[in-house]
Amino acid sequence: MAVQSWTALLKASTKTALIHDGKRKIHYLFTDGKEMAEEYDLTTDELIVRKWRSKSTLKGQGPWEIEVGEPVPSTVACLESDVIKENCSNPVFMRKDTKTSFLWRVRNLPYPKEVYNISVEPDQRCCIIRTNNKKYYKKFNVPDLDRSQLPLDSSALNFTHANNTLIVSYKKPKEILTLEHELLREVKKLKGTNEGDVDCKTQ
Repeated sequence: MAVQSWTALLKASTKTALIHDGKRKIHYLFTDGKEMAEEYDLTTDELIVRKWRSKSTLKGQGPWEIEVGEPVPSTVACLESDVIKENCSNPVFMRKDTKTSFLWRVRNLPYPKEVYNISVEPDQRCCIIRTNNKKYYKKFNVPDLDRSQLPLDSSALNFTHANNTLIVSYKKPKEILTLEHELLREVKKLKGTNEGDVDCKTQ
């Protein structure tokens, strides 16, 4: 039921498509004024970026909040010699999905795999990363499951560690796989231009 209501919201949104730099870029404008922007790899159809924007209290545009993809660096940063080096070595949390799993990466975590404890908290509708040495703690939700009001399943969660990066994966439930397949099919029907602003709206 909830999956259907989220699907209905997607179908009711005004969609615009743009093909640029090997990516299919889709912009969604929802009836409540919220915006969602997605970027797909043209070759693999994998989702590269998903970000959201809401109207601010002053009715202007709020900042984009990234749900999937590389976080925007807060400073041009880190490579400059006069900038404090610790900023570069802080853990960086980001999400980058595959076709079958939600995937989160935490860079700059040098501790061995046995230090990490990753759990699902169904009551709080979130996952939590803890370390035995108390050096890192992160609570995060799965917005896709929240939007479709699907339960969290601890058996879907897995993790590995390599090259100072913790990789947490959560196997997508069949409802999400079906929804994503249908959405991608609809997105491919949009006639996107190759550059500039696009005027290509669907019902």
